[in-house]
Amino acid sequence: MSYALKVSHLTKRYPSFALNDISFEVPEGCIMGFVGENGAGKTTTIKAILNLIAKDAGKVFVYSTDMDSDEKQAKRNIAVVFDDCCFSETLSISNVVRIMSRMYPGWDSRLFYEYADAFKLPEKKIIKEYSKGMKMKLSIASALACRAKLLILDEATSGLDPIVRSEIIDIFLEHIQNGQNSILFSTHITSDLDRIADYITFIHEGKIVFSEAKDAMLDSYAILKCEEKEFRRLDSNDIVGVRKNMFGYEVLTDRKNEVLRRQPGIVYEKALIEDIMLFYTKEDVR
Repeated sequence: MSYALKVSHLTKRYPSFALNDISFEVPEGCIMGFVGENGAGKTTTIKAILNLIAKDAGKVFVYSTDMDSDEKQAKRNIAVVFDDCCFSETLSISNVVRIMSRMYPGWDSRLFYEYADAFKLPEKKIIKEYSKGMKMKLSIASALACRAKLLILDEATSGLDPIVRSEIIDIFLEHIQNGQNSILFSTHITSDLDRIADYITFIHEGKIVFSEAKDAMLDSYAILKCEEKEFRRLDSNDIVGVRKNMFGYEVLTDRKNEVLRRQPGIVYEKALIEDIMLFYTKEDVR
């Protein structure tokens, strides 16, 4: 399998926080959702990938190019959208086109204007007069017009209403259809990832909890609805997290099939990405 992005043993230490030995790989032609609670290390990881902050250890490869030894070549294959617009607020759309066409060899002005028109971005206004949603759409249009093979998105849909967000999600799906383009999509809107992600990487307190194919992950996880006796029969290895309520226990397991073989009558429901995050990040009741 070929990889668009390979992060190997990435480490970054701060006085009160650290990324601890982060490793994951984004296959070509795929969308990877990058999830975790606020402060888990998502943005720090992205900044370290892009060499915006110095790493203490680890390597980053973009389409096999080492980010440290050939950063310029590696970044030719990357376009980034952060949660805040990175353009000066005094610019207009035509200014953005003029600047970006000089910075990116693959820049496609025609494609940019197609997206700008579809997103209803006002040509005569400066960015300062844009709403937050308009600024985000401008950033997304600019990233797509770079025709970079790897899109890195940090909360890129957070300021958009559900209808526009759905349209942009469709655009992201189109972006990967050639089998070579890929997306690393950091977001707290996990319903978007339920719809489009091929892989999920979950970071918690600066450590990777898991990084795996979404369908396989969702097939192995479930929320068990246990009475006291059913809960007591569970093996400790079956339990990721527990919530106790007036009716019994809700148990997140990542070994659904093994549990069902041992307790075929146990009630369970499908675990979504958001459920998995909540169980991992809330204090367990054992």
